[in-house]
Amino acid sequence: LVGGEQFDVVDDFAYPLPVAVICQLLGVPREDEPRFRVMVDGVIAGLNPALPVEDRRAAQHSRFELGQYLAELVEHHRRHPGEDMLSAWATDEGPEGRMSLVEMITNAVLLLIAGHETTVNLITNGMLTLLRQPEELRRLRDDPSIAPALVEELLRYEPPVHMLPQRTTLIDLEVAGAVIPKGAPVWLMLASGNRDPKRFADPDRFDPARADNQHLGFGFGVHACFGAPLARLETQVALTELARRLGDPELVQDPPPYRASPVLRGPRHLNIRGGVLAST
Repeated sequence: LVGGEQFDVVDDFAYPLPVAVICQLLGVPREDEPRFRVMVDGVIAGLNPALPVEDRRAAQHSRFELGQYLAELVEHHRRHPGEDMLSAWATDEGPEGRMSLVEMITNAVLLLIAGHETTVNLITNGMLTLLRQPEELRRLRDDPSIAPALVEELLRYEPPVHMLPQRTTLIDLEVAGAVIPKGAPVWLMLASGNRDPKRFADPDRFDPARADNQHLGFGFGVHACFGAPLARLETQVALTELARRLGDPELVQDPPPYRASPVLRGPRHLNIRGGVLAST
């Protein structure tokens, strides 16, 4: 990006970074990205709980295709193991024996998608928030040590996952005087909880210095995000480097165009003017 006057944070930076990382960790060829991106987009579309039946079938087909692709990779790594997770799953017996092929594929689908889709949104939402509040961008540029706290507040203020539609109550559950019966489908509105004025003072204000910031950006309890440490680290590094190396950035369009998903929250594109300085 060095020397350019304008770039798209999503396509040119926030998407390639976590994709490269998760591909290396899993053992997925980076050059296969155009192939699996189409499948991943189809699976992500299927997360919409209001999706028409025909579109839901298309999403299921995308998941099947992605599973087939990853099954082929598992078999390749079984024959030619390397230093990656798919190789370890395919060859390591482990204390409870080797995972079944279905278990490997299921986990690979989850990690490939969750390993980049939400992080793309987290980085992009972070950059948009900082550009709207340039004093925070300058503060991060001057003091990179604030990055961890800034990312935690970002996870509260503008989380990449706004709702979880696939939960079911295991018992009768009383919430705010109403009883949700056992077996009922439940939608968890994480973003709403993150701005609950009974829990957070001045919840609509972005405040990286906020104390006691126990947000729901990565879920909670047994459903806490397995990849949270990686997403935190990637976002801290990404935002710190953008703050350090962007010249005088400004948004080309505000608000930017957003992805058409009620579950995942993030701009589809985020174009920025302002030269990228060479690394020093």
